[in-house]
Amino acid sequence: MSVTSSTGGQADIVVPEDTSLTGFYKDMTVPEKRTFWACATGWALDGMDFMIYPLVIGTIIKLWNVEPGLAGLAGTVTLLASALGGWGAGFLADRIGRVRTLQLTIIWFSVFSLLCAFVQDFNQLLIARALLGLGFGGEWAAGAVLIGETIRAQYRGRAVGSVQSGWAVGWGLAVLAQAVLFSYLPAEQAWRWMFAIGALPALLVLYLRAYVEEPPVSVQTMAKQKVSGERPAIWEIFSGPILKTTVLASLVATGCQGGYYAITFWVPRFLTTERKLSIVGSTGYLAALIIGSFIGYLVGAWLADKIGRRKLFLYFSIGAIIVTLIYTQVELSNSVLWVLGFPLGFFASGYFSGMGAFLTELYPTRLRGSGQGFCYNFGRGIGALFPFLVGYLSQTTSLANAIAIFAISAYCLFFLAAFALPETRGKILHADA
Repeated sequence: MSVTSSTGGQADIVVPEDTSLTGFYKDMTVPEKRTFWACATGWALDGMDFMIYPLVIGTIIKLWNVEPGLAGLAGTVTLLASALGGWGAGFLADRIGRVRTLQLTIIWFSVFSLLCAFVQDFNQLLIARALLGLGFGGEWAAGAVLIGETIRAQYRGRAVGSVQSGWAVGWGLAVLAQAVLFSYLPAEQAWRWMFAIGALPALLVLYLRAYVEEPPVSVQTMAKQKVSGERPAIWEIFSGPILKTTVLASLVATGCQGGYYAITFWVPRFLTTERKLSIVGSTGYLAALIIGSFIGYLVGAWLADKIGRRKLFLYFSIGAIIVTLIYTQVELSNSVLWVLGFPLGFFASGYFSGMGAFLTELYPTRLRGSGQGFCYNFGRGIGALFPFLVGYLSQTTSLANAIAIFAISAYCLFFLAAFALPETRGKILHADA
């Protein structure tokens, strides 16, 4: 059951009566469930693919004598390329559909992840990671719009947020693969096998082709555009009243991702250098971070429908600032640091659960792919500078200080931009031309 409110004679907002975390799944239709599991699996494999590089960065630095700042540049290049790929894929999704675009992007980044396993020097790896980034960014753009349009308004926050938790699962799979491969293989071989398993997402395309359907609101909108002959221009999200939304949403995405990447990209390196842990020995610390991240995603998904997307962002950005300061600036024993990994992962990840639904609800259907793809991936592109800048600054100060400076700056921006945007919880999506 849900409560519907109307404006101007048209139902626009649905407020759910059942706000339990799992309540949405019981009532979902078969197409909704199929889309949910396809996107959750895709996002998990996407997370695994991206997090492989931060886990092997220490090995690459040692084997190829790469400076930390330059090593961080490969992560930055991947994210910069993903910004372009996300915007392009979002625009393509508005033209050819969400499902077809998702298939193309998954195949793309799977192929280039496999190629990373065969590179012979750092320059080749840099190019392969950049090309991988195009598909990596595009997968999120197409997948987020797909599930956002497929799931009903009263369940959208929890469903999209629960899908987001797949990132933590993928991160966990990457850490597990690292622990196994680096235990049984020499480091100079293990990192290549890490990239090779990043090709697994290609198998998901078979499921998408067989079972996942285009959302009705997207089909109706594209049909209207075909009849009228009018197609949205790629620059339309920067014109008229929609410009303010695009600017603020891009700043929200920049803050939330800049903080996340400053922390998660360099924490593995922080543990093995400043905390003097071995690669295998750091696994338990990363596990605490990942478990906290997973729980954060689920709690964030519940809160996105319970208290709204905007409050979720505000509360979690404050929490992330506080925990980051303690984790990096307070003298702690390794056992306390291990415990603190849980709240760090919780606050540094949980707000993402509201992001997909929030961006979906900010834009009309005809511009949703372009708008959502641009804003999220603009944030990813600017946030992409943070791994490089943290690595660069760590040459003149401690890595802990560098992480804190950039993460906290990002979370302050996140808070301010989210405060300036409206609440969108429960918004019903309509077909338009």
